[in-house]
Formats: sequence, C-alpha cells, structure tokens
Amino acid sequence: MWHYDGHHFWGMHWFWWILWVIFIFWIFATPYDIPGQRKKKEAPLDILKKRLANGEISKEEYEDLKNTIERKN
Repeated sequence: MWHYDGHHFWGMHWFWWILWVIFIFWIFATPYDIPGQRKKKEAPLDILKKRLANGEISKEEYEDLKNTIERKN
C-alpha cells in the first residue's frame, strides 16, 4: 500500500519550500507604491515646496515650476 514513510512525497515537500521562499521574497521585494503601501510617494508640488523651504530654489523659480506642474495636470 501507499504509506507515507518520509520519502514518497519528497518532491512535493521541496515544491512547497520553494513556493514559500518565492512568496516571502515577493512580499519583501515588491515596491511600496502599491495600494496599502508602507510609505506614500511625494507629490511633485510637495517636493517643490520642500526645495523652496530648503533654499534650493528662489521664489521666482518656485512660481514658474508650480505653474508648469499645474498646467500638466
């Protein structure tokens, strides 16, 4: 008869281990910009505001880039 003594289903055992490894890798390797994400992506206007606050761009550059962004939307 077909009794399980540890080696008859050995191939299926390895299949499940490989499946679990792929599943765990998929969980940690997926990008975070999916629904239920861990961190939100910054909007272009938010990045622009930060650059203005850090002094990387002038008020005129900010207004010009802001108008460009708003026209694209």
